[in-house]
Amino acid sequence: MPQLSLHSPLGPITLSEEDGKIISLDWGWGRDQTETPLLCQAREWLDNWFDDPQAVGAFPFPLDPYGTAYQKKIWTALQEIPVGETITYGELAKKIGGSPQSVGQAVGRNPIPILIPCHRVVGISNLGGYSGDGGVDDKAWLLRLEGATFPHHA
Repeated sequence: MPQLSLHSPLGPITLSEEDGKIISLDWGWGRDQTETPLLCQAREWLDNWFDDPQAVGAFPFPLDPYGTAYQKKIWTALQEIPVGETITYGELAKKIGGSPQSVGQAVGRNPIPILIPCHRVVGISNLGGYSGDGGVDDKAWLLRLEGATFPHHA
């Protein structure tokens, strides 16, 4: 499986590709580095996104995260949340179906964070969790980068 890593403001991250689609974004530097056209384009998009997320728009390349039908439904909905905006777990549950807890579990299992912007889903009175190496601090940093307003966490 081709992988390509890049330096980001949140530390090293690694993109993985399968059958011409991005299947994961992981924290840390991957062991093997393969510069496929898709991975190079995705790396360039991420570099530009970290410079100015408002300017680049939604991730334009094919994604194929592994997950259940319900998880994929949630992840598709996450991609519709505009840059700089947030939605609560409860609001997303009302929109998509399920409970805030089931939405939170699906959001937490997102294998392609940032590209599928799970950081844009927050709790009513706090930020909720985040899978990045820096946890909720990374989530807050991403939201500030996008210019979002969000609840302050303790």
